[in-house]
Amino acid sequence: MTFNGKNVALFGALAALFVISGVTQSWNTSLNILNFGLLFSIMALGLNMQWGYAGLFNTGVMGFGALGGLAVALVSTPVIPAAWSAGGWQIMAGLLVGAAVIVAAALLWKRMKPGRARTVAMLVLLIGGFFLYRGVFDPGVKAVEGLNAASAGNIGGLGLPVLLSWPIGGLLAAGAAYLVAKTALGLRSDYLAIATLGIAEIIVSVMKNEDWLARGVMNVIGLPRPWPVPLEVDLQQQQGFLQWCAGWGLDPQNASAIVVKLAYCGLFVAVLALVITIAELALHSPWGRMMRAIRDNEIAAEAMGKDVKKRHLQIFVLGCAVIGVAGAMLVTLNGQLTPTSYQPLQYTFTIWVMVVVGGSGNNWGSVLGGLLVWFLWNEVEPVGQAGMQMLTSTLPNGVIKDHLINSTEQMRYLVMGIMLLLVLRFSPRGLIPEK
Repeated sequence: MTFNGKNVALFGALAALFVISGVTQSWNTSLNILNFGLLFSIMALGLNMQWGYAGLFNTGVMGFGALGGLAVALVSTPVIPAAWSAGGWQIMAGLLVGAAVIVAAALLWKRMKPGRARTVAMLVLLIGGFFLYRGVFDPGVKAVEGLNAASAGNIGGLGLPVLLSWPIGGLLAAGAAYLVAKTALGLRSDYLAIATLGIAEIIVSVMKNEDWLARGVMNVIGLPRPWPVPLEVDLQQQQGFLQWCAGWGLDPQNASAIVVKLAYCGLFVAVLALVITIAELALHSPWGRMMRAIRDNEIAAEAMGKDVKKRHLQIFVLGCAVIGVAGAMLVTLNGQLTPTSYQPLQYTFTIWVMVVVGGSGNNWGSVLGGLLVWFLWNEVEPVGQAGMQMLTSTLPNGVIKDHLINSTEQMRYLVMGIMLLLVLRFSPRGLIPEK
């Protein structure tokens, strides 16, 4: 990015918004919005790699972010030996049987000659494999989910440090993206959008219904914090911290919450800096110029000997890996995995708005768009409610006044739409357009 006056002014104005929020509301609120904004900026960077670099229309951001969150539960939660003894190993055996059936079907389809014999063999293999898979898998699931279902009912995790789950979340999302892309990238952009949206819904549906995996809709709570983020309770019990608060005249409870949020902020800024550094180096390398050439004219790129489908597969997997890392970080910040919270409006549409508003194809634009859009998403409702109460102060108490005040929570959708329309009208390439 060229740090000209306009770009510096945009980031300066954004910083001023967070400062104003901290002064007028609370620093806890401002830092909380900033932390989530940093995470969504990383997600926007991943989507920008796909759309801004290669023109791939991914509407499955929600699903790949959910896989990153699932990795936190599977990696950092404690091991549950009783669950593995009851049926965990049987579940793993069932999954291996299912994978073996799929591999066998692919090999059979490839090696047998087309005809009735291949069709019959495929049907026998798939139907028989399905019943074999369910015969091994279902008893294990029933045993695990029936084991102390109120507080567990799942296989647990590996008990490893939560920081390790972040790259594993990226790998999990990248693996799923590879499987999706191998079949979907041959489709036109509109069909790719439909395919990725469907895959995202399938991923979230599995997470909601497979209680043995991550407790389904009962959620996984009490996830550990990453090093070096402390617990507020631990800080409040440290004599040195209490003395520091007393010296500055601070409330220990409020100060401990701010310290924790600042620790998270430092971690997220470090990851964001790493991702954007790699993204910028890649964008301005020969590889990045090749990706933009493919995006602008696939036919010309193919004529120059470029393997378009292979490069599309590559960038799709890389973008989803970044989204998966951000999804793991988001669950870590929340402290719990809640499958029902993965809604397309927030985890797909909002990320797309961030990329479009910030500037498609520009990494710094994605960061600006992520922070700005998330700030407005959170601040529009309280500010709008205060404004509506002021406007309706002269109205008598009744249905009309209550309706107007209660409707302010919908103002965020109105503001998002207006902002998107204004940007597309007056700056169609985004606030920080691609050079």
